[in-house]
Amino acid sequence: MEMPDFTRAIAAAISVAASLDLPANDAIVLHNSNKLALRLMPCDVLARVAPVGQEVAQLEVELAQRLAEVGSPVGVLEPRVDPLVYTRDGFAVTLWIYYEPVTPDVSPVDYAEALERLHVGMRKVEVASPRFTDRIAEAEEIVANPDLSPELADADRVFLSSRLGSLRRAIDDRGAEEQLLHGEPHPGNVLSTKKGALFIDFETCCRGPVEFDLAHVPEAVCEHYPGVDQGLLDECRQLVLAMVAAWRWDRGDQFPNGRRFGEEFVRSLREGPPWPTLDMMARRLDGLEKSPKVS
Repeated sequence: MEMPDFTRAIAAAISVAASLDLPANDAIVLHNSNKLALRLMPCDVLARVAPVGQEVAQLEVELAQRLAEVGSPVGVLEPRVDPLVYTRDGFAVTLWIYYEPVTPDVSPVDYAEALERLHVGMRKVEVASPRFTDRIAEAEEIVANPDLSPELADADRVFLSSRLGSLRRAIDDRGAEEQLLHGEPHPGNVLSTKKGALFIDFETCCRGPVEFDLAHVPEAVCEHYPGVDQGLLDECRQLVLAMVAAWRWDRGDQFPNGRRFGEEFVRSLREGPPWPTLDMMARRLDGLEKSPKVS
């Protein structure tokens, strides 16, 4: 989120908290891209903020409540206020418990166990949600429309369009069992807490094979998740790479260094297998950013 929206979003979150008798006069930015995550102080509440109409916060609130009720490992809403989506100055604000991290990362064994428990819980709840193919369609629209992705080179546009379409057909043709999924259970959406590994950010939930979720997590996590179809997982990893590449070329994308990510994701797809995981791509990009420049 860029200025002045960034400043207005913080002000909106503080205003909402204060109106609910949660003392808040400061905000620590935890994450900033298309939406904003803030730790409000001194009430110590996590606020998630996005422009109204660019979020599905009501679905996230409903799903988080239902998953908590069936004992799923999820971050829960702030109990001192009503579990609602609050709007202020054009922003949708949701308020959650802030969990102090106990370790920098969740171990692969704990990550896999928590994700399996999450999937079990998701099979117990009924909510209206899109299919994973709807998310593919959103990526395809960005790639197909130069007005939405004006900086995407023509050759890469043709390549990504073809890859997204072929992977969607290949995964559909497998006829794998589908269920409600997190949608993006990557390391940025799992917390290491005193209560164990907890998943957050359910705005991307969708229906699909569990391998679609597994395509977002580190390889070591997949090794501890039971019953994985490796062929389907490979196809889903390619699909995730192609989808993320498309989103990074979206004209409205505000992900830090987004264009650089878009270039590297397309390059990785062109290079072929073995398909890198998202955490591998993040480390690769971090290494490129830190490498010395040669004139």
